[in-house]
Amino acid sequence: MTKIFYDGLIYAAYSKQSGGISRYFDNLISRLPDDFYPGLTTGREKTGSHPTHPNLRLYRFDLRFRPGRICNWLKKEYFQYIFERYKPQLVHPTYYNLLTEREIKDYNIPVVITVYDMIHELFPNLIDSEGAAKQLKQKAIFSADSILCISESTKKDLLELYPSLEDRTKVTYLATEFSEDYIDAHASVPTQPYFLYVGARGTYKNFDQFLLAFSQVISKPNYSDLLLCVVGSPFNDQEKVRLESLNLSKNVIHYGRATDGQLAKLYSCSIAFVYPSLYEGFGIPPLEAMACGTIVVGANVSSIPEVIGNAGLLFDPKSTNELVDQLLFVLENPIQKDNLIQKGKQQVKKFSWNKTAQETVEIYRSLL
Repeated sequence: MTKIFYDGLIYAAYSKQSGGISRYFDNLISRLPDDFYPGLTTGREKTGSHPTHPNLRLYRFDLRFRPGRICNWLKKEYFQYIFERYKPQLVHPTYYNLLTEREIKDYNIPVVITVYDMIHELFPNLIDSEGAAKQLKQKAIFSADSILCISESTKKDLLELYPSLEDRTKVTYLATEFSEDYIDAHASVPTQPYFLYVGARGTYKNFDQFLLAFSQVISKPNYSDLLLCVVGSPFNDQEKVRLESLNLSKNVIHYGRATDGQLAKLYSCSIAFVYPSLYEGFGIPPLEAMACGTIVVGANVSSIPEVIGNAGLLFDPKSTNELVDQLLFVLENPIQKDNLIQKGKQQVKKFSWNKTAQETVEIYRSLL
C-alpha cells in the first residue's frame, strides 16, 4: 500500500470549474495503480470535478464559511490535522504553496513538484513585477526531491535559471481526453465560417495581435463575413473599445464558458483554432483542437511547436503579417488543410494521460 498526499490548493483556487492544472491532477490521480491510496484536500464545491479512484480519500473544506478570518484559521488547522492523520509516504502538492500555508520544505517525507511554466520569470513586467510568484516557485522547487516539467521547453527554461536542479528534473507531458466522440451534436455553433480562440486573453496571451491580424483578413474581398468565435471570460471595457476601433464588433462573437461537448463541436466546426500566445508551458487547447479534427495555427515559440509537431501552421507571434498569411493559407488551401488535420489526429496519439500517470508513478516509486 502506497499513500500519496495531494495538497489541493488548485482545487480551492478554482472552486467551481476545472482548469488545466486540476484536469492534470484529475487524470493523474484517477490512473494511479490499485495499490496506491491517494489523499486529496480540496475547497472545491461538491458539484465540481474531482478525481475518481477506488482508494481515494477526499478531504473537503467549505471555503464559504463565514466570518472569513475564522474560516481561514479553521482551514489551515483542518488540513494540517488531515495531513498528520493520513501519514502519507510522499507528497505531491498541486501548486507551489499549500492550503495549510506552511512551507513545503517542512515536509519530512519525499516531495514531488510539477513546474507548469516559467511565465513569471520570463515576463515579470507583465504579471509578476514584484517577484512574489517567482520567489514562491523558487522555494517550492528547491524543496522538492523530484521536479516534473510538462514539456521539454519548460525544462529548458527552468534549467537555464537553475542549472543545479538538472539531476532531479524530468519531463512528463500532459495530454487531453478530448476526441471527436466528445462532440455534442446538439450544441450551438456559429452558422457562418469562423476562426476559434479559447482561453484567457490577457498579457502574454497575445490576443490583441490576433484581433489585428483578423481585422486585416476580413478587410480583404470575399472574407468580410468571417467570424471570430471567442470562448472564455466576458470582454472587458478595454477589449470592447478595441473591437470597436478595429470595426470588429459584428465579426466577433463570445461564447462564454462552453461545456466540453460544446467546445468539442466549436473546435470541429471551425476553420482553424488559433493559438497566438507568446509563451506556454505546454498548452492543452492545441491538442484538444487536433483531437476534434481541426487545424491549429500556433505561435512558433516555447512549447507550442513541441505540442503541434508538423501537424499545424506556425508563425512568429510578434509578426501580424505572418499570422495574416497563415490565416489566408488556411482559407485558400483546403487540400493542404485536410492533410494537416489528418496529421493532427496522429500527433495527438503521442500524448496520453495513461503515459503521464505511468511515468509519474515510476518517479514516485523511485523516491520511496
